Amino acid sequence: MIVSIKNEHLVVDFSTKGAELQRIMGTDSEVNYMWSGDAKFWGKFSPVLFPIVGAFKDNTYFYQGKSYHLSRHGFARDMEFSYEKLNTTEIAFKLRHNEETLKNYPFEFELTLKYRLQGASLQCAYQVSNPSNQPLLFSIGGHPAFAAPLHNEGVYTDYYLQFDNDDELTFHHIVDNLVLDETTTLKLSDKILPLKHELFYEDALVFKSLKSKHIRLLNNKNYNGLNFHFEGFPYFGIWAAKDANFVCLEPWCGIADGVNHNQQLADKEGMEKLQSGESWERSWEICCF
Repeated sequence: MIVSIKNEHLVVDFSTKGAELQRIMGTDSEVNYMWSGDAKFWGKFSPVLFPIVGAFKDNTYFYQGKSYHLSRHGFARDMEFSYEKLNTTEIAFKLRHNEETLKNYPFEFELTLKYRLQGASLQCAYQVSNPSNQPLLFSIGGHPAFAAPLHNEGVYTDYYLQFDNDDELTFHHIVDNLVLDETTTLKLSDKILPLKHELFYEDALVFKSLKSKHIRLLNNKNYNGLNFHFEGFPYFGIWAAKDANFVCLEPWCGIADGVNHNQQLADKEGMEKLQSGESWERSWEICCF
């Protein structure tokens, strides 16, 4: 089911499946800042990555002497969330553990995605709570895909990313969904990364040491673009499907297994840990113009 929030600047649509952000439309400009979801390239818009980010080696992990299987990015993106529309500009989606999730993820959890409009900005907040008397191990991340070009005019290479605090980008390579130790460094001119499809032919660019907290998506044809703000996410991904006209800006608390990982969940890089009764929150924000 599709539900919406709106104000004088933006109309925003979500699917209750995955609590997925699907459209951000300017009320005056009628610009949709989100990817179209064309299944020919990639049929999603902005999936939440939970309870893992990326993939386990062989889609398998071990916890307390037992083996479990989870596919890449976890199950939340494919599950139906309940929701509460708090007012015309704010909505909260909730997901809790059930018998099915416990089979391959032996943790009780409460996951809330809260979206809030303020002016021309949309905030997405992730809230995770541990209702059990055992520790909760999880990862979580965003995967929003932004259209490039934003209009029918122009082409992908008219667009670029501008970083607020990086003069060069050192990223890890992905092979068969796993992270290599090998890195490549891209030198930036004026903190700008020009977009070209070839950047993503080998999968996402994965960052473990990004300095920036703001990334702007801009173009050479018109004023329209966006500012993506994120804090408290130690990992970041930038990705697009092959030859597709979008770019994903992905703040992560968690990361795929390294190629040499031992598959023990307790040893997995980037996992968050909540004790009984504890809660956790992070957020990212899009400002559209």
